[in-house]
Amino acid sequence: MVDGAKVASHRVEGSDARITLAVGAVSTVLLHVLRRFHYEVGAVGRGDLIGHRTTRAVVAAFESNYLSGTAVAIRPNFYPVGSAGNFFTGEMLVIRDILAECDGVVRWGGDDRDQPSEGHFQIDVPPGDARLDRLARTFEEWADQPDRGPGTMIDLLNARRRGAAKDLQARQRPF
Repeated sequence: MVDGAKVASHRVEGSDARITLAVGAVSTVLLHVLRRFHYEVGAVGRGDLIGHRTTRAVVAAFESNYLSGTAVAIRPNFYPVGSAGNFFTGEMLVIRDILAECDGVVRWGGDDRDQPSEGHFQIDVPPGDARLDRLARTFEEWADQPDRGPGTMIDLLNARRRGAAKDLQARQRPF
């Protein structure tokens, strides 16, 4: 148990990567983010992910979210805290699309102005926030539909998707 939340190990669909996250809506949403990253940005494998951990040593304040199992780090040695500009334009389109799909429930460490961490994604709503549960239910429903969710062909340049991504980026508050 971590701060009252149970954690468990999960496999990232389509890969041999495993990650420990808080169970329930948190893991449903973060696994969705990881699957889309895996399928559309860059394949993740064994040893590429950090989730829940118990060490309290952190470089940046947002890393404390690993203690509750509500954050993930993808290839932290490739995207270390403080580095930015690590993704190509097409990869950035996907990341912005993933964030827009999560509608403010997930925050990306690349948006941190002082200490960017482009491999970091975290749940960005307080415990008990209904938006997290709603989003998790949506992603669970998509898992049952062959034309929805990670691995499905989508048009990243679709005006509605781009508009949603830009709107979300504009309303992000500083870390």
